[in-house]
Amino acid sequence: MHPFRHHVFVCEQRKPEGAPCCSARGSAAVIEALRREVASRGLHDTVAVTPCGSLGLCENGPNMVVYPEGVWYSHVAAADVPQIVAEHLQGGRPVERLARKDEATLRAEIAGNRGKALAALKAREASGALPDDLAELFRGYMPSRVVLTALELDAFSALARAPSPPSAEAVAAELGTDPRATRVLLDALAALGLLEKRGAGYANASVAARYLAAGAPDDASTSLKHNLSLWRTWSTLTEVVREGHPARHEPMRARDDGWTVPFIAAMHRNAAQRAPLLVQAVGAEGVRRLLDVGGGSGAYAIAFARASPTLRAEVLDLATVVPIAERNVAEAGLSDRIRTRVGDLARDDLGQGYDLALLSAICHMLGPEEVQDLLRRVRAALCPGGRVAIQDHVMAEDRTAPRAGAMFAVNMLVGTPRGGTYTEAEYRAWLEGAGFGEVRRIPMHGPNDLLVARRPG
Repeated sequence: MHPFRHHVFVCEQRKPEGAPCCSARGSAAVIEALRREVASRGLHDTVAVTPCGSLGLCENGPNMVVYPEGVWYSHVAAADVPQIVAEHLQGGRPVERLARKDEATLRAEIAGNRGKALAALKAREASGALPDDLAELFRGYMPSRVVLTALELDAFSALARAPSPPSAEAVAAELGTDPRATRVLLDALAALGLLEKRGAGYANASVAARYLAAGAPDDASTSLKHNLSLWRTWSTLTEVVREGHPARHEPMRARDDGWTVPFIAAMHRNAAQRAPLLVQAVGAEGVRRLLDVGGGSGAYAIAFARASPTLRAEVLDLATVVPIAERNVAEAGLSDRIRTRVGDLARDDLGQGYDLALLSAICHMLGPEEVQDLLRRVRAALCPGGRVAIQDHVMAEDRTAPRAGAMFAVNMLVGTPRGGTYTEAEYRAWLEGAGFGEVRRIPMHGPNDLLVARRPG
């Protein structure tokens, strides 16, 4: 079988720092450049690009192999990619200056590197050293804390405002921080690839310039600051496991903008990506009135309204959240078809006469009895034949998969009195117990799935 004209394998092997490997020499940039170039030339149906493990030429990376010709390339840079795509993948002529021509030398180099790797593996096993991935798991908080501190100080925005790469002392003066400590932080950010160090000056790397500076093209800085709140609650996990309840819990309706604004911004970024997919999966046809329970930023109500010009939507949420939804709805030009209502989904009457009720990322905040109570109130709010759509983590019966759901259960453990993630069997039993029928599960891309059920007519 030959579904592709060319298959390109690019090494992205990661090794301990200091050991030669393709990832340390920029193979990720080569892979990204290849994918962009293949797409821009309309070759995605004839060229497959696959990252792979070590090709055995570690000192000469980044390395790649192009099949079916079996041409090996070494020392490939992102800047070489357009020539490789144009001359080899389109023109059928390998790029001579990068191609490895002596097969005997190639085989000897590969054998030598594999011998070294095997010897290192045996030595590690004999010493009882921790596997790299396990050691990395225990140190995972380190880069996270570095990036969160940079966000908290707004360091990326300060660098974006500077007319030229400022020194650590200049950044410290801008942020009101200690110069020595600021230099250490900026150097760590550069080591993580988020900054570029140019002499004594620092500048945002492309990913930080795009996502992490205020006012950037795809500014995610506000939404990412929600992780600062998560850091504080997750730091209490040991105490929570001992005691069985959050170490400190404040009802959402009592939380100020310092918590609410980043949280809703984070939910909005996630919803903006998922909302069109959810609308497609649920369907807007025949929906005259939609109730978005705990609708947050209004992103899902906006997506449904855009999908159906006759649909009217209502976003129900707390008084601290509703103004944010109103701004987003106004910016979308849909204030005439989407209205908001202040209410508490955990206890208030939800109204009546709706064709569809949406519970997106809601049930996990509640305990089992609270979910069942909410579903009974949702059923009462729906017209006969109306539907409820639940988008949330849906766990395997043993609750260990998906991994994102298992981790999110911990998030609910430290952050809510009774919240958690639930299995499909639990959701089905609760829906049927509330008087719903025709329960079906719709797999979705990403960590959440969708359950749709209907109130009998």
